[in-house]
Amino acid sequence: MTIQLIDYTAPAYDIPETHLDFSLSPDATRVTSRLKLERRDLSADRITLDGEKLQLESVAIDGEIVGPDRYELTDTSLTLLGLGETAEVEITVTIAPQGNTELMGLYMSGGRYCTQCEAEGFRRITYFLDRPDCLSRFTVRVEAEKDGFPTLLSNGDTVETGDAGEGRHYAVFVDPHPKPTYLFALVAGAFDSIFDDFTTASGQAVKLGVHVDPGQAGRAYFAMDALKRSMKWDEDVFQREYDLSEFHIVAVRDFNFGAMENKGLNIFNSSLLLADAETATDADFMNVERVVAHEYFHNWSGNRITLRDWFQLCLKEGLTVYRDQEFSSDMRSRPLQRIHDVQGLRAIQFPEDDGPLAHPPRPTEYETIDNFYTSTVYNKGAEVVRVLRELLGADGFAAGMQRYFTDNDGTAATLEDFMAAFDFGSAEAREAAFRWYQQAGTPTVTMRREHNAETGDVTLVLTQSQKPTPGQTDKAPLPVPLRIGFLDAEGRTLPLSHNGAASDEHHLTFDTAEARLSFSGAAGMPIPAILRGFNAPVKVDTDLNQEEKLVQMAHDPDPFTRWDTGQLMMAEAMIARAEGQAQAGPPLDRIAQALAGEFDRDDFEPGFVARAIRPASVSELLQQTDTPDPAALFAAQLETRRTLSAALAGQRKTEFARPAPDADSLENEAIGRRALRSTFLFLAAAEGESAAELALDAFHQAGNMTDSMAALRALSEIGGSAFETALAEFEARWKDDALVMDKWFSMQAMAPHDGAERVRKLVQHPLFSLKNPNRARAVYGAFANANPVCFHAEDGSGYNLVADALIELDAINPGTSARIVRSFETWKRFDTTRQAHAKAALERVLAAAKSTNLKEVITKTLGG
Repeated sequence: MTIQLIDYTAPAYDIPETHLDFSLSPDATRVTSRLKLERRDLSADRITLDGEKLQLESVAIDGEIVGPDRYELTDTSLTLLGLGETAEVEITVTIAPQGNTELMGLYMSGGRYCTQCEAEGFRRITYFLDRPDCLSRFTVRVEAEKDGFPTLLSNGDTVETGDAGEGRHYAVFVDPHPKPTYLFALVAGAFDSIFDDFTTASGQAVKLGVHVDPGQAGRAYFAMDALKRSMKWDEDVFQREYDLSEFHIVAVRDFNFGAMENKGLNIFNSSLLLADAETATDADFMNVERVVAHEYFHNWSGNRITLRDWFQLCLKEGLTVYRDQEFSSDMRSRPLQRIHDVQGLRAIQFPEDDGPLAHPPRPTEYETIDNFYTSTVYNKGAEVVRVLRELLGADGFAAGMQRYFTDNDGTAATLEDFMAAFDFGSAEAREAAFRWYQQAGTPTVTMRREHNAETGDVTLVLTQSQKPTPGQTDKAPLPVPLRIGFLDAEGRTLPLSHNGAASDEHHLTFDTAEARLSFSGAAGMPIPAILRGFNAPVKVDTDLNQEEKLVQMAHDPDPFTRWDTGQLMMAEAMIARAEGQAQAGPPLDRIAQALAGEFDRDDFEPGFVARAIRPASVSELLQQTDTPDPAALFAAQLETRRTLSAALAGQRKTEFARPAPDADSLENEAIGRRALRSTFLFLAAAEGESAAELALDAFHQAGNMTDSMAALRALSEIGGSAFETALAEFEARWKDDALVMDKWFSMQAMAPHDGAERVRKLVQHPLFSLKNPNRARAVYGAFANANPVCFHAEDGSGYNLVADALIELDAINPGTSARIVRSFETWKRFDTTRQAHAKAALERVLAAAKSTNLKEVITKTLGG
């Protein structure tokens, strides 16, 4: 059934108070709920509660056990009849957590109980209004065997603990803040735990706990430090304090998502919580830091203010991604963070915007809400918030955020509520900005120049366009904030004047289909950058020639512009070579010369240079060509890497002659130097067997997981006996560490020369299991999304390999299968032979699919 935004109606009854009692047992957990109902609709005398895979034991209304004459029971609901203005309802059900392979609701992971209720998992725990606009204050009692489950946790503060007899114990939790069911959480099991405390700005003491697998406590300290820094940052930047006396984070191995922001009790995928230098890469550390911050920031942008309905999902997710990006920028390097965020946007969200699954940040309909946890909702949602900040200015944005938090605290809000908090100056300006949330697709801003040598005037002629997307053919112009700066032909900054005001950089808004922006003071044709800092999620097409681009990538004062122009130049060169027109593309020797200049800058930052000299991946190149040939693009990328490696050999020699950075240091300098060394190895790997000794030596000398994985990645590109040697050594050392072995599985699935054959062998490995989402993603997700040469093999073997897995996986975990199948999203971009193979594979999966999750994605992918 398709659910429409326009059909929203409020529930007939509120449930302001909820008491839950859990008697935990792997195969027969008993859940008793006591609900206080208050009528909202004066004509209502019934309420339909959601429920799935529940064994109903009893129903009582106002203290009396009732029979089927007072309720209607289906596979998905329980409707209570004959209700008055208020009612006290008690419902008892039995559920089986141990058999829950979909990992939604209450399930068991590693012998411990845990929950995942977003989006609609609570209905698998008990009958309830499982929707985000039903806010209730929860009191929860949890009882379990004392020896097997010594740690008991739920939302809120612990108010009572005790012995329950017969070797069991209990704990009672009270959450004073009203919340919807998707934020409910429960955990019971044996953990290694670390504790700390934090004092809020107003003096409230908060007990902090991080709970991880036995023996893993040493890998939890970085997460605890990230949590404390997040709490302090949110106070300093957004004036948001924590509001309970306890805050807990729990790591579980079997988890469909990265993490979950349940009020006061965040549950994390272990891969995004456990980290030390021996087992985690620098990228892993940064992800832990970012996700810990993200889930904590949800305490206000998602929990204290939640959602009226699921169509508003980007209100909490896009806003919170923006907040975690800003946190990471302040903790690390702002230019590098911006590059990182834009790379992810272009790699995943832009193709989503350009394909059959395109949808606005706020969609208007869905069949399964699980399928809308997309890059558009999260990453483009964050970019829209960034657009608002640029349109409003830093002060105007900050003031609006405070109004939003104050005016909507304790409510289930909409995007209209969010936008109403900001002063745009006029209703028309607010409506124009709101279109960013309502329109699908990525706008293209085209710039052409007109220059008058006699007057020194230059005019930028801008046009804005968008292609039709499913369900949206007509697109209105969007307000695009521009940051415009100019260079002369020698790379010097030109402080041109606009409307009589001279500046090195002009902040303007382009909000019409066409515009002419005039500047004065340019003796020659200037070289403009119009989107410094990438302040809006748009594509830019300019009339700069190759020489002007080389000047821009070498001299623009904005690091993002230098990186972006360099990536564009290298991509143009690689695509030209892949299409057999190398002479038409930019000259690689000139590109290398411009990149070499980054090493000599006064503000030299090794992490930035590592990004600058690393050419686009084949996956990125696929999105920039009309009918891509993955094998040809891979060959062109190898040639580009060989050229860069040779041109920068002196810089590589200098870097590797220096003492290696401290293996345990997470300072930006150390992280940046490791990234630079990693990129040098990646470039050298394109030289093939001649670089195998260099890479294997680096593998053996690695003092941490970052260096180890960088060398293993280089060896995977080279293949041969050196790669096999390193794989065997890695497995022998880490076979008992599941998170590290995920890296081992992924590295092989991504191997460009024989990935498909390796995947067939990997799934026979005794450590592989489709039941664990991390392991399934490590193999099939990595193969489909990060091995384009093998996945898009001309004979269709890659498509069929993934299709076979999806059919099997759908019966186990529909959510994971629906995410992996998105790798087929761009199938219509390819040649007719590949299209035929992809379509056949998708149709085969669709015919066998059982879940709505998978069917919805495939149907839209095929029909778009």
